[in-house]
Amino acid sequence: MNGEPTPGEPATLGELLVGRAESAGDRIYLEDARSDDALTFDQVARAAAAFAATIGSDGRVTVFVHDDDPLTFAVAHLGAIAAGHRSVPLDPALGADDIERLARLAGEPAALVTRDSALAERAGLRRIAPPTRAVDAAVGRDAASLFRTGGSAMLFTSGSTGTPKGVELGAEQLVFVGGAVAEHLGLTSVDRGYNSLPLFHINAEVVGLLSTLASGSTLVLDRRFHRTGFWPLMAQRGITWINAVPAILAVLATEPIAAPEGLRLIRTASAPLPGPVADAFAGIPLVVSYGMTEASSQITATPVDAPRAGTVGVPVGTQVQVRTAQGQAATDEVGELWIRGQGVVRSYFAGAAADRFDDDGWLRTGDLGALDADGYVTLAGRVDDVINRGGEKVYPLEVEEVLLSDPAVREVVVVGAPDDVLGSVPVAFVIPAHAAHTAGDDVALVERLTALAEERLPRFKRPRTVTVVDDVPRAATGKVQRVRLRAAVAEHPAEVE
Repeated sequence: MNGEPTPGEPATLGELLVGRAESAGDRIYLEDARSDDALTFDQVARAAAAFAATIGSDGRVTVFVHDDDPLTFAVAHLGAIAAGHRSVPLDPALGADDIERLARLAGEPAALVTRDSALAERAGLRRIAPPTRAVDAAVGRDAASLFRTGGSAMLFTSGSTGTPKGVELGAEQLVFVGGAVAEHLGLTSVDRGYNSLPLFHINAEVVGLLSTLASGSTLVLDRRFHRTGFWPLMAQRGITWINAVPAILAVLATEPIAAPEGLRLIRTASAPLPGPVADAFAGIPLVVSYGMTEASSQITATPVDAPRAGTVGVPVGTQVQVRTAQGQAATDEVGELWIRGQGVVRSYFAGAAADRFDDDGWLRTGDLGALDADGYVTLAGRVDDVINRGGEKVYPLEVEEVLLSDPAVREVVVVGAPDDVLGSVPVAFVIPAHAAHTAGDDVALVERLTALAEERLPRFKRPRTVTVVDDVPRAATGKVQRVRLRAAVAEHPAEVE
């Protein structure tokens, strides 16, 4: 591929890597936030090609990537996909039993990228050494021949049954959405992004790695978010945009925001952004987005120059429908969200959950929301999260937004608790804005929130109990795991009465 690819231009991942190496080879692509380690576009392309050669060319391989160094992880993941293989990015905390179970589900010849030979042996997989960054210049001349079409990323998502469903996304889908994100954010070669989200999650892979590749900009990778010294780090690294989630922004909002002058936007995803948290970042454009693994990450996002409070923006490269319980498309009415588009998975691996797809290629997301006449989407929660209180429907987000209006609250999670008469009633778990809270503070906060609910919510939506907690169950990305919280409430109902 000659020249520099542009966002939205059809290209394979290999073509993107080689194209960037040819047109912007000396420009930094990936940078470690906590060291001087950095890789140029040229170095990433060469390292990815060299890594591809170590996988072998005797058929397609499922490559499980297990490494806690973000730059090494990125090269292995990109290299495997660009070489036409299937990359399965893993949480570095996963042990041999979990890896072996996922390998059985994948059902293809598989290998494990790890520094730990014993781990590969226990998992019963061929070991591939992590990619090296010291690559002979001659590899560059052969890079294009080592990259092929047909590569993909496989991520596993658990449903209500807890059985993992494989979501396999082709390289062309990932590249398409990465380009769409770059175009929506207006990324250019002078941008420097910051990402502390885990690279084994679709957000960091597409919104982080691929939007940066598509735009020819730089991405600073951090192993994890640190509140201490965060803003000085942003200034030191010259960060122009931040890829975050509401939990990170909620922590930052507890202290004065000291954003560097060059910061032009913060993108947030994975969960609704509480109003008080958004208010704390006044003056900094916030791009609020909605996405899912099945859509190669992004589905909607607020325009940088036209945000609309309370919404998750407009569709970006994806079609969105809201359907009523009768299956009819609706506007300005809460219903279930259905999506279709180039970045949306066509089916789950091995034919799982086929009933979530209709004959026209639309995917049922399981999310509830409304679509207004201007195309902005407002979320109302998950179908499984709706609380049926004696026949009345309670959407947890409605209750959470009311309680979040108290500035002493950082986060609220409302779930249903079993009730012998009504079936289910809402209960609220509240995380205070300040970690150093006392029992007396907790009592006063509960009293205020109870009064607030009585003032602003109809009786059937008011939480039966409000409980102050330090945290709630979360996934590795920081996303609240409501299923686990509901299970805990159902198992110990007396603790929330």
